[in-house]
Amino acid sequence: MTRSLSGVLPFRGQGVSYESGLERDFIRIWLLDPEVVAIVAQPAQMTFTAHNGRSYIYTPDFFVQFDEQSGRKPLLVEVKMREQWVSNWREWFPKWKAAYRYARDRGWQFRIYDEARIRGPVLENVEFLQRYRNLNFDPDLTAVVLTTLSLMKAAPFHHLIARHFTGSEAVGRSHLWHLIATGQVFVDLEERLDEFTIMRTCK
Repeated sequence: MTRSLSGVLPFRGQGVSYESGLERDFIRIWLLDPEVVAIVAQPAQMTFTAHNGRSYIYTPDFFVQFDEQSGRKPLLVEVKMREQWVSNWREWFPKWKAAYRYARDRGWQFRIYDEARIRGPVLENVEFLQRYRNLNFDPDLTAVVLTTLSLMKAAPFHHLIARHFTGSEAVGRSHLWHLIATGQVFVDLEERLDEFTIMRTCK
């Protein structure tokens, strides 16, 4: 039996509550997605009728809101370990059906996120980048790098290192990871981060 883990994670200037390590990691996979406006924990309640004919209240775990210009539908989300939902899906189906209808009626999507969807490349990359988030670098050099990237629209990591950090490559790598970690530069977090990572000033 695993020990419950709860807390509050800062997100876009707000605190988002979580009640397990998997819920915490769910919040973390959105940290560097510039199109996410907000995440709300336990955002709504809905009534459903269980297989025994009784009515119950169901509260999904999260609501994820995206920038309207992104074209992405808001998400109503249930976070569950795969073993749990695979073993109990028949019992839980009525409440998930109610959540699906609730989301559909509002133009949202309802999704179940398990560890296979959460603990993948995005989370690994976010964890890697967090060590660079609070570092300090020359703001003038940052401005130069961002200007280069803006003019080029997109450039591989190694190109920016060669152009702006020859002779100080180690510092340059930390500087570029910092720009990604702080949301000043965007990359595809589904892909491995390395010398060939394509960097952009907008997603």
